[in-house]
Amino acid sequence: MEDLFTRCRRALSFLILLCLMPLAAPSPSFADEPAPADTAALEKEAAEISAPVTIDGVVLFRVRGIRSYPAERRAKEIRNRIVELAKDPTVRSDTLTVAETNEGTEILAGARRVMTVLDADAGLEGLNRQVVAHAFALKMGEAVERYRRDRSPENLRRGAIRAALATAAFLAALFLALWILRRIARGVERRYKARTRDLKVGSFDVVHAGRVWTMIQGAVNAVRVAVVLVLLYVYLEFTLSLFPWTHAFAEHLLDLVVNPLASMSQAVVDYLPSLAFLIILIVVTRYLLKMVRYFFLRIEYGRLTLEGFEPEWARSTYKLVRGLIIVFAVVVAYPYVPGSGSEAFKGVSIFIGLIVSLGSSSAISNVIAGYTMVYRRAFKVGDVIQVESVFGVVTEMRLLATHVRTIKNEVVIVPNSLILGSNVLNYTRLAKTNGLILHSIVGIGYEASWRQVEAMLLLAADRTPGFKKDPPPFVLQKSLDDFAVKYEINAYCDDPLQIARLYTELHRNILDQFNEHGVQIMTPAYESDPAAPKVVPKDQWYAAPASPPPNEPKKS
Repeated sequence: MEDLFTRCRRALSFLILLCLMPLAAPSPSFADEPAPADTAALEKEAAEISAPVTIDGVVLFRVRGIRSYPAERRAKEIRNRIVELAKDPTVRSDTLTVAETNEGTEILAGARRVMTVLDADAGLEGLNRQVVAHAFALKMGEAVERYRRDRSPENLRRGAIRAALATAAFLAALFLALWILRRIARGVERRYKARTRDLKVGSFDVVHAGRVWTMIQGAVNAVRVAVVLVLLYVYLEFTLSLFPWTHAFAEHLLDLVVNPLASMSQAVVDYLPSLAFLIILIVVTRYLLKMVRYFFLRIEYGRLTLEGFEPEWARSTYKLVRGLIIVFAVVVAYPYVPGSGSEAFKGVSIFIGLIVSLGSSSAISNVIAGYTMVYRRAFKVGDVIQVESVFGVVTEMRLLATHVRTIKNEVVIVPNSLILGSNVLNYTRLAKTNGLILHSIVGIGYEASWRQVEAMLLLAADRTPGFKKDPPPFVLQKSLDDFAVKYEINAYCDDPLQIARLYTELHRNILDQFNEHGVQIMTPAYESDPAAPKVVPKDQWYAAPASPPPNEPKKS
């Protein structure tokens, strides 16, 4: 009963330590007197140059070593000799003697030498060598006696029976505890879940009812886990302490959990100044980014003007400045990040930098090209452009690529580096102010009067809806070729999105005008005069399956 009471008390202490571990880190106290510097230095030196002789987890004493014969090796050999004595039933534990030699004080078991106590060993204790040798011999005798007692058949049989009973008791207690906790959880859910309401301030939901119930369930689950851990700890410590091979593990079972938690708590306390610096840096950086964003938004919306700075530059410039601020903040925060000074952290940083540098050359060129295009003012979102064979409306301008929607509703993603190295036709830039000139070329024979041809072309442009009347259309004679004269009709429009429709209507009206007046279009090539002019008679303009528009008068 006393052992069970002791283990329950340890388990309770274990649970309390788990709850209070964040506060368990030691703090300096002005009332405590510091240890003398020389004592602390001696203890540290002794721990570094000595090694413990341990049997079944119990430290008997510490011994010194030298560079050619390390203390760990010497301690292991002494331990093996003590174990050999314990395994030999002919050797009595009270027959260990001490004898002086030139090298030191020997501890003997009959004629066997167990170890030689040196002055350096006695120096670790700060006592006379003979006194230390007698103390070591006494410790060895106790260890031999304990080793034999723990491994006796009676003790092992008793331990096996106790372990079986403890296992059965653990399973029964675990089942009972989980059953009770399950009943409690169901009772809490049945009684309080329906009463849980949203916590509101005015019309604003502070805490949702679902989240409140989730927190309650989390607390119940935490209690369940704590109970299981306590039962498991009591069971493991009791069972492992029954056998000599696991007795040491049972003695330090609590330390296996407490020491890492204590180390983590101490690390958190030590890291608090750096954490405070990082928090302040994050807050300052966040508000600085907000101020920069507000500044460039005012420029973009025209509420703030800077001489020589275009409003369309504001968004891209903000992204660039934001990136620089974030990079600067990361550089400043780097020394304060946990583990930033470790070799592993440095190795990972170098590896990531190498991967980025090898795989981002094209991406970086596209980013630079994207910013170059913004400040070059080649186009903006909504403009109708043509890049090589891609013609359409700019829908998005990103750092790496520009999205263009064609007249067929196809989205073409064009790399910015390609745009930067190509000629860009912008159909929108001057369309609203000066007008966009659409043109078409026809070849007409020399027998047709140029005045008639120009009049027909102007009339075709005038009949095309969508062309501007002011400035009016005009005709250019492009060239006098071998068999035809090249005429170019030019007309103004202010909507580049209608280019395809306007060209279609213009070409239809040109064909109608030349057919109506019996003038033959000689393009694209001419070889000889045909027997009859290649024109469509007016009475055949709406031959089947074509039909005239409703307002068109019927031809006789």
